[in-house]
Amino acid sequence: MAPRLREQGFGTLSWNFRGQTGSPFAPEAALTDQLIVGDLLRLLHDIAPQRPLLVGLSIGGLYAARAVLAGADAIGLVLLNTLREIGPRIAWVNDALPAIVGYGGVGLFMDALLPLLVNPHYAAKVRGDRLQGGYAPLEPSHGHMNLMRHSVTTDWNLPWGALRLPTLVITGLADRVFLDRDVVDRLYAQLPHAQREDWAQAGHLLPQECPEELAASLARFGHEVAS
Repeated sequence: MAPRLREQGFGTLSWNFRGQTGSPFAPEAALTDQLIVGDLLRLLHDIAPQRPLLVGLSIGGLYAARAVLAGADAIGLVLLNTLREIGPRIAWVNDALPAIVGYGGVGLFMDALLPLLVNPHYAAKVRGDRLQGGYAPLEPSHGHMNLMRHSVTTDWNLPWGALRLPTLVITGLADRVFLDRDVVDRLYAQLPHAQREDWAQAGHLLPQECPEELAASLARFGHEVAS
C-alpha cells in the first residue's frame, strides 16, 4: 500500500509501537496509551514531516486522534475501524485476548478470531495457512503481552467533536467483533469536518483485506486536504 502512495507523490512513514516488531522497550515499561501517544508526539517533533496526515487502524486511530488533541500539527486524520465504545461485548473480547495469547500465542488468537474479523473472501484465501497447531504461549515479558495487558485500560471516551481537522472515517462492515453500527453513526455525527466510507467488502483488517482500495481512498483524501 505504501509504495502506491509514494507513486502518487506522498511520503510515507510506518511506525510500530514500543513492544511491536523492531520497536524495543525497557522491560519495566508499562506500554499504556499515554506512553504510546507520547511516543507519537515525540516522533512527529523529531522527524518534522511536512504537512502530515495521520492514519490509524483500530486503536491506532484512537492514538492518532489523541495526538491531534494534544497538539500534533496534522492536516488530516484517517480513522480505520476506530470509532467504538467499550460495551460488554468488546470488553469481554479485550479481556480475553491476553488470556488467549498467553495460552497459545498470536497463532491461537488468529485461528480463533480471524474469520470473525475479516471478509469471507479473505478468510477463505488465508484458510490454508491457519489451524496448523503448534500453539505456544507468549512470555509475560513479551512486547505483545505488555501491550495487550495495558490495552484494556485504554480510555476510549474521546471528545470527538474537538477534532477540528479534516477526518476520513472508513468502516469495514464485515467486522463481526468490534463493529457496532449505531455507535459508529453516533460518534461520526460528532466529527465537525468528516467524510465517511462504509465498505461492505471489508472487515476489520483493511490494509490486509483491501490494500489497493485503501491506497486509492488515502490518496484521494490526501490530495483533497493538501489542496
